[in-house]
Amino acid sequence: MNRRTKIVATLGPRSDDPKVLDRMIEAGMDVARLNFSHDAHEVHKERAKTARNRARAHGRQIGVIIDLQGPKIRIERFANGKIELTDGDNFILDSAHDPNQGNQERVGIAYKELPNDVGRGDTLLLNDGRILLWVEEVEGTEVRCRVTQGGELSDRKGINKQGGGLSAPALTDKDRADILSAADIKADYLAVSFVRNAEDVNEARRLLRAAGGEGGIIAKVERAEALDKLEEIIEASDAIMVARGDLGVEIGDEALPPVQKRMISLAREMNRVVITATQMMESMIESPIPTRAEVFDVANAVLDGTDAVMLSAETAVGKYPDKVIAAMHRICLGVEKQRAVTHSDHRINTEFEHIDEAVAMASMYTANHLGVKAIAALTESGSTALWMSRISSGIPIYALTSHVQTRRKVTLYRGVYPVSFETTSNDHAVVNKEAIDELVRRGAVRDGDLVIITKGDLMGKLGGTNAMKVVRVGDMEVPEET
Repeated sequence: MNRRTKIVATLGPRSDDPKVLDRMIEAGMDVARLNFSHDAHEVHKERAKTARNRARAHGRQIGVIIDLQGPKIRIERFANGKIELTDGDNFILDSAHDPNQGNQERVGIAYKELPNDVGRGDTLLLNDGRILLWVEEVEGTEVRCRVTQGGELSDRKGINKQGGGLSAPALTDKDRADILSAADIKADYLAVSFVRNAEDVNEARRLLRAAGGEGGIIAKVERAEALDKLEEIIEASDAIMVARGDLGVEIGDEALPPVQKRMISLAREMNRVVITATQMMESMIESPIPTRAEVFDVANAVLDGTDAVMLSAETAVGKYPDKVIAAMHRICLGVEKQRAVTHSDHRINTEFEHIDEAVAMASMYTANHLGVKAIAALTESGSTALWMSRISSGIPIYALTSHVQTRRKVTLYRGVYPVSFETTSNDHAVVNKEAIDELVRRGAVRDGDLVIITKGDLMGKLGGTNAMKVVRVGDMEVPEET
């Protein structure tokens, strides 16, 4: 795979067919997402196991993201099916109403704290912003509204408050139970929905570690109030997701593009991974080709520097899961040829806090100015490869490690490719040769190519990378380590 931007594909009923899953892997799926808003734990466990096994059969390594459901901020159900709301109608959201007896005048709500979170003058958005309700008054359990933008409304549609401000906690009782399952599955990442602040991220990490899970934490930024604490959320996380659905509803579509650019830039500046998600290729749920708008959407995310682009219903239930991955693959490859994607002045004027971070930055500067063909990062945790991947470059970074968990983790890093690498030698010259031989065997380099090797004097030590070596493939005269 010579594509640098990673593709996250959601598994679902459509991908349960092994032949379909094989085609998705062949088309370029790098990371599998399991959406815990749907299906039982055992179903997800089997999907993760099958995906990992099929990837190995194809000589690939894929990561697995468990995506938590988060709080249910939704209406309940209607007694006689969907209703039609008209501009000017009065409509009541009632936390005490029978959850199965909604009608033309009122409907129950799953989120019982709504009457405490809103007041006169607030605007509520239902069904991804398709319906607007202006709050006239709150009386007891009733939120009495006037419809300002009508439309069709059916069971269990979501509720957002324009501008944010709903007090629902990020982690529910269901999420806590799901974290136990995520640890059992050995998820490489846990995505936390509706994050409000750093403490939501820290709590999820504590619960995952207590359950025995070692995966990274992805903060899904989809609340307006999260933007006010974006830096602290990024700092607490291993990765963030630009979750454009609910976020766009709360802040408005017109505000979303600059916010997306800011989030991608800030995450990369803070050495964190960033995923761009929601409706990227949604027309391909039904169509075998994307719209031009979707092509531009994916392309712009790549140009902005996102680590990964994500597919949801397109691969979980869509008609063409392998074709949508293939289309996304082609778009990413095309955009990655642009100079803006392969050149960077990232952190050129800043100081580094860690030796391995400094080695990573020096390696990328050298690689981008010396005509290096590949970078071989011998790594335990993957941190050196992560730091390298923050620099825009067209040079592949191979994360050579004996740890399967590290290999799965780096599948989300832009421009980083996992390589299983075992060595029994403590002789640096021998290890260097073994690393180069592995890249030659994979067809990544050949005689005459320049390769940068990074590793630590004490191999096997976390955070121990302290050396960079430039090697010419096939040349026995190797300069001393620096």
